[in-house]
Amino acid sequence: MTIRPAITGSGVFTPANIITNAELVEAFNAYVDLYNAQNAQAIDAGDLPAKDYSSEEFIQKASGIEQRYVIDKSGVLDPSVMHPLLRQRDDEEPSLMAEMGVDAANKALAQAGCRAEDVDLVICAASNMERAYPAVAIEIQKLLGVQGFAFDMNVACSSATFGIQAAADMVRAGSVRRALVVNPEICSAHLEWRDRDCHFIFGDVATAVVIEPVEDAKGPCFEIRSTRCATEFSNNIRNNNGFLRRSRPDGVADRRDMQFMQNGRKVFKEVLPMVSAHMGAHMSDEGIDRDEIKRLWLHQANKSMNDFIGRKVLGREPEAGEQPNILQDYANTSSAGSIIAFSKYSDDLADGDIGIICSFGAGYSVGSVVVQRHG
Repeated sequence: MTIRPAITGSGVFTPANIITNAELVEAFNAYVDLYNAQNAQAIDAGDLPAKDYSSEEFIQKASGIEQRYVIDKSGVLDPSVMHPLLRQRDDEEPSLMAEMGVDAANKALAQAGCRAEDVDLVICAASNMERAYPAVAIEIQKLLGVQGFAFDMNVACSSATFGIQAAADMVRAGSVRRALVVNPEICSAHLEWRDRDCHFIFGDVATAVVIEPVEDAKGPCFEIRSTRCATEFSNNIRNNNGFLRRSRPDGVADRRDMQFMQNGRKVFKEVLPMVSAHMGAHMSDEGIDRDEIKRLWLHQANKSMNDFIGRKVLGREPEAGEQPNILQDYANTSSAGSIIAFSKYSDDLADGDIGIICSFGAGYSVGSVVVQRHG
Protein backbone atom coordinates (compact mmCIF):
# COMPACT_ATOMS: atom_id res chain seq x y z
CA MET A 1 0.00 0.00 0.00
CA THR A 2 1.32 3.43 -0.97
CA ILE A 3 1.69 5.79 1.99
CA ARG A 4 0.65 9.36 1.22
CA PRO A 5 2.08 11.89 3.73
CA ALA A 6 0.04 14.91 4.74
CA ILE A 7 0.29 18.00 6.89
CA THR A 8 -2.40 17.44 9.50
CA GLY A 9 -1.62 20.26 11.92
CA SER A 10 0.34 23.49 12.17
CA GLY A 11 1.21 25.86 14.98
CA VAL A 12 2.77 29.30 15.47
CA PHE A 13 4.46 30.75 18.55
CA THR A 14 4.44 34.56 18.45
CA PRO A 15 6.54 36.55 20.96
CA ALA A 16 4.80 39.14 23.12
CA ASN A 17 7.03 42.11 22.15
CA ILE A 18 6.36 44.22 19.06
CA ILE A 19 8.75 46.76 17.56
CA THR A 20 7.06 49.17 15.17
CA ASN A 21 8.92 50.88 12.37
CA ALA A 22 8.55 54.18 14.24
CA GLU A 23 10.20 52.74 17.36
CA LEU A 24 12.94 51.12 15.33
CA VAL A 25 13.75 54.29 13.39
CA GLU A 26 13.84 56.41 16.54
CA ALA A 27 16.33 54.04 18.18
CA PHE A 28 18.45 53.63 15.06
CA ASN A 29 18.71 57.35 14.44
CA ALA A 30 19.71 57.91 18.08
CA TYR A 31 22.44 55.30 17.56
CA VAL A 32 23.57 57.15 14.40
CA ASP A 33 23.89 60.40 16.36
CA LEU A 34 25.88 58.62 19.05
CA TYR A 35 28.15 56.89 16.53
CA ASN A 36 28.82 60.02 14.48
CA ALA A 37 29.58 62.04 17.62
CA GLN A 38 31.97 59.39 18.97
CA ASN A 39 33.79 59.18 15.64
CA ALA A 40 33.59 62.85 14.64
CA GLN A 41 37.35 63.30 14.29
CA ALA A 42 37.79 60.32 11.98
CA ILE A 43 34.71 61.30 9.99
CA ASP A 44 35.94 64.90 9.57
CA ALA A 45 39.33 63.59 8.43
CA GLY A 46 37.68 61.40 5.80
CA ASP A 47 38.95 58.19 7.42
CA LEU A 48 35.49 56.95 8.33
CA PRO A 49 32.12 57.52 6.62
CA ALA A 50 29.33 59.04 8.67
CA LYS A 51 26.26 56.88 9.20
CA ASP A 52 22.96 57.99 7.68
CA TYR A 53 19.51 58.09 9.26
CA SER A 54 16.86 55.51 8.53
CA SER A 55 13.17 56.35 8.03
CA GLU A 56 9.77 54.69 8.10
CA GLU A 57 9.29 55.56 4.44
CA PHE A 58 12.58 53.90 3.50
CA ILE A 59 11.69 50.69 5.37
CA GLN A 60 8.18 50.49 3.94
CA LYS A 61 9.36 51.05 0.37
CA ALA A 62 12.28 48.63 0.66
CA SER A 63 10.39 45.75 2.26
CA GLY A 64 6.70 46.25 2.94
CA ILE A 65 7.40 45.55 6.63
CA GLU A 66 5.45 47.56 9.22
CA GLN A 67 6.44 45.86 12.48
CA ARG A 68 8.13 42.75 13.87
CA TYR A 69 7.75 40.47 16.92
CA VAL A 70 10.88 39.93 19.03
CA ILE A 71 11.86 38.02 22.15
CA ASP A 72 13.44 41.17 23.63
CA LYS A 73 13.01 44.77 22.52
CA SER A 74 14.79 46.61 25.33
CA GLY A 75 18.30 45.93 24.03
CA VAL A 76 17.38 46.44 20.38
CA LEU A 77 15.92 49.87 21.13
CA ASP A 78 18.81 50.97 23.35
CA PRO A 79 21.18 53.06 21.15
CA SER A 80 24.14 51.95 23.28
CA VAL A 81 23.32 48.23 22.87
CA MET A 82 21.46 47.56 19.58
CA HIS A 83 20.92 43.83 20.05
CA PRO A 84 18.53 41.71 22.13
CA LEU A 85 19.35 41.13 25.79
CA LEU A 86 18.57 37.52 26.64
CA ARG A 87 19.39 36.11 30.06
CA GLN A 88 21.87 33.29 30.46
CA ARG A 89 19.89 30.15 31.23
CA ASP A 90 21.13 27.36 33.43
CA ASP A 91 21.98 24.16 31.56
CA GLU A 92 19.19 22.39 33.45
CA GLU A 93 16.59 24.85 32.11
CA PRO A 94 14.96 24.48 28.70
CA SER A 95 16.83 26.46 26.07
CA LEU A 96 15.02 29.42 24.51
CA MET A 97 14.79 27.76 21.10
CA ALA A 98 13.40 24.57 22.60
CA GLU A 99 10.87 26.51 24.67
CA MET A 100 9.61 28.35 21.58
CA GLY A 101 9.60 25.17 19.53
CA VAL A 102 7.62 23.24 22.12
CA ASP A 103 4.92 25.94 22.15
CA ALA A 104 4.50 25.78 18.37
CA ALA A 105 4.70 21.98 18.38
CA ASN A 106 1.96 21.61 21.00
CA LYS A 107 -0.32 23.84 18.93
CA ALA A 108 0.37 21.75 15.81
CA LEU A 109 -0.27 18.52 17.72
CA ALA A 110 -3.54 19.89 19.09
CA GLN A 111 -4.73 20.85 15.61
CA ALA A 112 -3.77 17.41 14.29
CA GLY A 113 -5.59 15.76 17.20
CA CYS A 114 -2.65 13.58 18.17
CA ARG A 115 -0.37 13.19 21.17
CA ALA A 116 3.37 13.73 21.47
CA GLU A 117 3.85 10.04 22.33
CA ASP A 118 2.41 9.20 18.89
CA VAL A 119 5.29 11.03 17.17
CA ASP A 120 8.36 9.11 15.94
CA LEU A 121 10.55 11.95 14.64
CA VAL A 122 11.34 15.57 15.50
CA ILE A 123 13.29 17.75 13.06
CA CYS A 124 14.39 21.17 14.31
CA ALA A 125 15.01 23.11 11.10
CA ALA A 126 16.15 26.73 11.46
CA SER A 127 18.62 29.28 10.14
CA ASN A 128 20.73 29.41 13.32
CA MET A 129 20.91 26.96 16.19
CA GLU A 130 21.28 28.18 19.76
CA ARG A 131 24.22 25.81 20.27
CA ALA A 132 26.30 23.30 18.36
CA TYR A 133 25.28 20.30 20.47
CA PRO A 134 23.38 18.54 21.90
CA ALA A 135 20.82 18.97 19.12
CA VAL A 136 17.97 21.34 19.94
CA ALA A 137 15.66 18.83 18.25
CA ILE A 138 16.56 16.19 20.84
CA GLU A 139 15.82 18.67 23.62
CA ILE A 140 12.42 19.42 22.06
CA GLN A 141 11.85 15.66 21.77
CA LYS A 142 12.52 15.21 25.50
CA LEU A 143 10.40 18.18 26.58
CA LEU A 144 7.46 16.92 24.52
CA GLY A 145 7.84 13.28 25.55
CA VAL A 146 8.39 12.03 22.00
CA GLN A 147 9.91 8.59 21.43
CA GLY A 148 11.98 7.69 18.36
CA PHE A 149 14.67 10.12 17.21
CA ALA A 150 15.39 13.77 16.43
CA PHE A 151 17.95 15.88 14.62
CA ASP A 152 18.77 19.49 13.70
CA MET A 153 19.13 20.82 10.18
CA ASN A 154 20.05 24.22 8.75
CA VAL A 155 19.37 25.40 5.22
CA ALA A 156 18.84 29.01 6.32
CA CYS A 157 15.54 30.44 5.06
CA SER A 158 14.68 27.18 3.27
CA SER A 159 15.03 25.03 6.39
CA ALA A 160 11.29 24.46 6.88
CA THR A 161 10.59 23.17 3.37
CA PHE A 162 13.74 21.04 3.36
CA GLY A 163 12.63 19.65 6.72
CA ILE A 164 9.17 18.89 5.33
CA GLN A 165 10.72 17.02 2.41
CA ALA A 166 12.92 14.94 4.76
CA ALA A 167 9.99 14.11 7.05
CA ALA A 168 7.56 13.40 4.20
CA ASP A 169 10.08 11.08 2.54
CA MET A 170 10.48 9.10 5.77
CA VAL A 171 6.72 8.84 6.28
CA ARG A 172 6.32 7.76 2.66
CA ALA A 173 9.07 5.15 3.06
CA GLY A 174 7.51 3.83 6.26
CA SER A 175 10.56 4.46 8.46
CA VAL A 176 8.43 6.75 10.66
CA ARG A 177 4.68 7.00 11.04
CA ARG A 178 4.38 10.54 12.34
CA ALA A 179 6.83 13.49 12.36
CA LEU A 180 7.11 17.00 13.74
CA VAL A 181 9.04 19.66 11.82
CA VAL A 182 9.75 22.59 14.15
CA ASN A 183 11.20 25.97 13.11
CA PRO A 184 12.24 28.19 16.04
CA GLU A 185 13.75 31.37 14.60
CA ILE A 186 15.45 33.90 16.90
CA CYS A 187 16.47 36.11 13.98
CA SER A 188 16.87 39.19 16.18
CA ALA A 189 20.05 37.67 17.62
CA HIS A 190 21.85 37.31 14.28
CA LEU A 191 20.63 40.55 12.71
CA GLU A 192 22.96 43.57 12.64
CA TRP A 193 20.62 46.23 14.03
CA ARG A 194 23.30 48.92 13.45
CA ASP A 195 23.21 48.53 9.66
CA ARG A 196 20.73 50.85 7.91
CA ASP A 197 20.38 48.52 4.92
CA CYS A 198 19.12 45.58 6.97
CA HIS A 199 18.19 46.74 10.49
CA PHE A 200 14.47 46.38 9.77
CA ILE A 201 14.41 42.97 8.10
CA PHE A 202 13.94 40.27 10.74
CA GLY A 203 11.65 39.22 13.57
CA ASP A 204 11.36 36.23 15.92
CA VAL A 205 8.83 33.37 15.81
CA ALA A 206 8.50 29.60 15.90
CA THR A 207 6.38 27.33 13.71
CA ALA A 208 5.68 23.62 13.57
CA VAL A 209 3.84 21.12 11.37
CA VAL A 210 2.72 17.54 11.96
CA ILE A 211 3.26 15.14 9.06
CA GLU A 212 1.56 11.73 8.97
CA PRO A 213 -0.28 9.48 6.48
CA VAL A 214 -3.47 10.89 4.96
CA GLU A 215 -5.46 7.94 6.32
CA ASP A 216 -4.40 8.85 9.88
CA ALA A 217 -5.76 12.41 9.61
CA LYS A 218 -8.52 13.14 12.12
CA GLY A 219 -9.86 16.09 10.18
CA PRO A 220 -9.11 18.21 7.12
CA CYS A 221 -5.49 17.94 6.02
CA PHE A 222 -3.13 18.77 3.17
CA GLU A 223 -1.67 15.81 1.32
CA ILE A 224 1.98 16.41 0.38
CA ARG A 225 1.75 15.49 -3.27
CA SER A 226 5.34 16.35 -4.12
CA THR A 227 8.42 18.11 -2.78
CA ARG A 228 11.47 19.52 -4.52
CA CYS A 229 14.65 21.14 -3.19
CA ALA A 230 17.61 22.79 -4.93
CA THR A 231 20.80 24.57 -3.87
CA GLU A 232 23.43 26.67 -5.60
CA PHE A 233 26.34 28.15 -3.63
CA SER A 234 26.50 31.92 -3.19
CA ASN A 235 28.17 34.31 -0.74
CA ASN A 236 25.57 37.01 -1.27
CA ILE A 237 23.72 36.10 1.94
CA ARG A 238 26.16 35.17 4.69
CA ASN A 239 26.92 34.98 8.41
CA ASN A 240 30.53 34.07 9.30
CA ASN A 241 29.99 33.50 13.02
CA GLY A 242 30.86 30.03 14.31
CA PHE A 243 32.88 27.90 16.70
CA LEU A 244 36.18 28.57 14.88
CA ARG A 245 35.88 32.29 15.60
CA ARG A 246 38.18 32.34 18.64
CA SER A 247 40.86 30.31 16.84
CA ARG A 248 41.64 33.14 14.40
CA PRO A 249 43.73 36.21 15.30
CA ASP A 250 40.95 38.63 14.41
CA GLY A 251 38.11 36.33 15.44
CA VAL A 252 37.11 38.09 18.64
CA ALA A 253 36.68 41.56 17.16
CA ASP A 254 33.27 43.11 16.55
CA ARG A 255 33.44 42.27 12.88
CA ARG A 256 30.52 43.14 10.63
CA ASP A 257 30.54 39.72 8.95
CA MET A 258 29.74 37.97 12.25
CA GLN A 259 26.07 38.91 11.79
CA PHE A 260 23.62 38.71 8.90
CA MET A 261 24.98 40.20 5.68
CA GLN A 262 23.54 40.34 2.18
CA ASN A 263 24.10 41.98 -1.16
CA GLY A 264 20.46 42.83 -1.70
CA ARG A 265 20.66 43.82 -5.35
CA LYS A 266 22.46 40.62 -6.36
CA VAL A 267 20.09 38.50 -4.29
CA PHE A 268 17.07 40.09 -5.96
CA LYS A 269 18.57 39.64 -9.42
CA GLU A 270 19.76 36.05 -8.95
CA VAL A 271 17.27 34.43 -6.58
CA LEU A 272 14.01 35.50 -8.24
CA PRO A 273 14.66 33.76 -11.60
CA MET A 274 15.93 30.69 -9.72
CA VAL A 275 12.78 30.44 -7.57
CA SER A 276 10.35 31.15 -10.41
CA ALA A 277 11.99 28.56 -12.67
CA HIS A 278 12.12 26.02 -9.81
CA MET A 279 8.42 26.35 -9.05
CA GLY A 280 7.47 26.34 -12.73
CA ALA A 281 9.44 23.14 -13.40
CA HIS A 282 8.01 21.49 -10.28
CA MET A 283 4.45 22.23 -11.41
CA SER A 284 5.18 21.08 -14.96
CA ASP A 285 6.71 17.79 -13.86
CA GLU A 286 3.70 17.13 -11.63
CA GLY A 287 1.29 17.94 -14.47
CA ILE A 288 -0.19 20.89 -12.59
CA ASP A 289 -1.44 23.82 -14.64
CA ARG A 290 -1.00 27.31 -13.21
CA ASP A 291 -4.80 27.74 -13.27
CA GLU A 292 -5.10 24.87 -10.78
CA ILE A 293 -3.06 26.69 -8.13
CA LYS A 294 -5.38 28.18 -5.51
CA ARG A 295 -2.78 29.45 -3.03
CA LEU A 296 0.91 30.37 -2.87
CA TRP A 297 2.47 30.42 0.60
CA LEU A 298 5.81 32.05 -0.13
CA HIS A 299 8.87 32.85 1.94
CA GLN A 300 8.20 36.18 3.65
CA ALA A 301 11.35 38.19 2.92
CA ASN A 302 10.24 41.11 0.80
CA LYS A 303 6.90 42.14 -0.71
CA SER A 304 8.40 43.05 -4.08
CA MET A 305 10.08 39.65 -4.34
CA ASN A 306 6.84 37.82 -3.56
CA ASP A 307 4.86 39.95 -6.00
CA PHE A 308 7.39 39.14 -8.74
CA ILE A 309 7.32 35.39 -8.05
CA GLY A 310 3.53 35.36 -7.86
CA ARG A 311 3.23 36.97 -11.29
CA LYS A 312 5.75 34.57 -12.82
CA VAL A 313 4.21 31.42 -11.34
CA LEU A 314 0.56 32.33 -11.99
CA GLY A 315 1.21 34.17 -15.26
CA ARG A 316 -0.80 37.14 -14.04
CA GLU A 317 -1.22 39.47 -11.10
CA PRO A 318 -2.25 37.38 -8.06
CA GLU A 319 -5.77 38.09 -6.88
CA ALA A 320 -6.53 39.06 -3.29
CA GLY A 321 -5.93 36.06 -1.06
CA GLU A 322 -4.08 33.93 -3.61
CA GLN A 323 -0.67 34.92 -2.26
CA PRO A 324 -1.07 35.95 1.39
CA ASN A 325 1.65 38.10 2.93
CA ILE A 326 2.31 38.21 6.66
CA LEU A 327 5.65 40.04 6.61
CA GLN A 328 3.97 43.41 7.21
CA ASP A 329 3.22 42.10 10.73
CA TYR A 330 5.99 39.54 11.35
CA ALA A 331 8.81 40.86 9.10
CA ASN A 332 11.19 38.23 7.69
CA THR A 333 11.21 35.23 10.04
CA SER A 334 13.60 33.17 7.92
CA SER A 335 12.41 29.58 7.45
CA ALA A 336 9.20 30.12 9.44
CA GLY A 337 7.64 32.74 7.15
CA SER A 338 6.01 30.47 4.60
CA ILE A 339 4.70 28.24 7.39
CA ILE A 340 3.12 31.22 9.21
CA ALA A 341 1.36 32.13 5.96
CA PHE A 342 0.24 28.51 5.49
CA SER A 343 -0.98 28.18 9.07
CA LYS A 344 -2.97 31.41 8.98
CA TYR A 345 -4.30 31.23 5.41
CA SER A 346 -5.22 27.66 4.52
CA ASP A 347 -8.48 26.82 6.33
CA ASP A 348 -10.63 28.44 3.64
CA LEU A 349 -9.45 26.13 0.83
CA ALA A 350 -11.91 23.55 -0.46
CA ASP A 351 -11.49 19.79 -0.82
CA GLY A 352 -9.21 19.10 -3.78
CA ASP A 353 -7.68 22.59 -3.91
CA ILE A 354 -3.94 22.71 -4.67
CA GLY A 355 -1.36 25.11 -3.22
CA ILE A 356 2.42 25.46 -3.00
CA ILE A 357 4.54 26.22 0.05
CA CYS A 358 7.84 27.70 -1.10
CA SER A 359 10.84 29.08 0.74
CA PHE A 360 14.15 30.41 -0.54
CA GLY A 361 17.24 32.21 0.66
CA ALA A 362 20.87 31.78 1.67
CA GLY A 363 22.74 28.98 0.04
CA TYR A 364 21.24 29.83 -2.41
CA SER A 365 18.47 27.40 -1.59
CA VAL A 366 14.88 26.89 -2.65
CA GLY A 367 12.33 24.32 -1.50
CA SER A 368 8.78 23.83 -2.78
CA VAL A 369 6.01 21.63 -1.40
CA VAL A 370 2.90 20.92 -3.48
CA VAL A 371 -0.07 20.19 -1.21
CA GLN A 372 -3.71 19.28 -1.86
CA ARG A 373 -6.60 19.79 0.55
CA HIS A 374 -8.45 16.74 1.80
CA GLY A 375 -11.70 17.15 3.69
